[in-house]
Amino acid sequence: MTLSALENQVTDAVEKLNASVVGIDSTKLARDYRFGLVPVEGQGTGVIIDPSGIIVTNNHVIDDATKVQVNLSDGRSFVGEVIGSDPATDVALVRVDATDLPHATLGDSESLKVGQFVLAIGNALGLPGAPTVSMGVISALGRPLPGTDFVLEGLIQTDAAINPGNSGGPLANLEGKVVGMNTAMIAFAQGVGFAIPSDTIKRIVEQISKNGRVVRPWIGISGMDVNRSVAKRYGLSVESGVLLAEVLKDGPAHASGLREGDIVVSIGGNKVEHMKDLVTTLSHAKIGDELALRFMRTGGRYETKLRLAEAPTLVVPRRR
Repeated sequence: MTLSALENQVTDAVEKLNASVVGIDSTKLARDYRFGLVPVEGQGTGVIIDPSGIIVTNNHVIDDATKVQVNLSDGRSFVGEVIGSDPATDVALVRVDATDLPHATLGDSESLKVGQFVLAIGNALGLPGAPTVSMGVISALGRPLPGTDFVLEGLIQTDAAINPGNSGGPLANLEGKVVGMNTAMIAFAQGVGFAIPSDTIKRIVEQISKNGRVVRPWIGISGMDVNRSVAKRYGLSVESGVLLAEVLKDGPAHASGLREGDIVVSIGGNKVEHMKDLVTTLSHAKIGDELALRFMRTGGRYETKLRLAEAPTLVVPRRR
């Protein structure tokens, strides 16, 4: 492909997406020691995914907002209604009272490859005018977000410039399809940004549309990754897996026979070396599924059946 052909492909993709990208202004109330509660304004981005006025954005863009203002590319502005959100994946849905809107297509993030060209589009720094476009490559797949201790889904890492205000905007391929949603960047690094995969967005959108909330499996444990130093400290016979620090008595794990001190080494036929392996398997399972789980206890290996229950309300540490 010539540079001219690549340039045309990029500009075509941007033109295809620009009309579906919206600016989101949120107003939250914050406490000031002198004036009491004061309004604090924030800015982010969203993308229209349905012509009936359904917009997907980051949960942290609209979280705790008393007002959500959605600004369309054609100059119109609407008060948005938050119809559902999921703090664990940082995905939220907003509706505006409009029809026949230009909308983007959610692509297939499972087919992405490291090195693939991507475009990050959004209202960077809240600058006036059309959304900002930056281009880069996919740097890595399945990344955790640094600085957080709960990861539901692997993130897309990209070197396409992502700045404050880009949150909730699309990460697109050169076909103009949305393969991710820009969610975070590392301020002290260069070219390290993260996006939520489009397949994750599809699942969250489906659940919110169907249930009004996200329903996910739960087994009722907390634990820690086993590594060489942990194994040495606790005298463990393995150097990978998840060491159970707590097994809730009303949870599925306890009902299946798991206890504190057990080490989970596989679930549903998938090897568990880290907590994220366990969480990833659960995120793809359904309520009521029965999974084979293998664990170690006092040097012996055991297997049990674990029936998944619905998770209680999830509390996730805020991203900073």
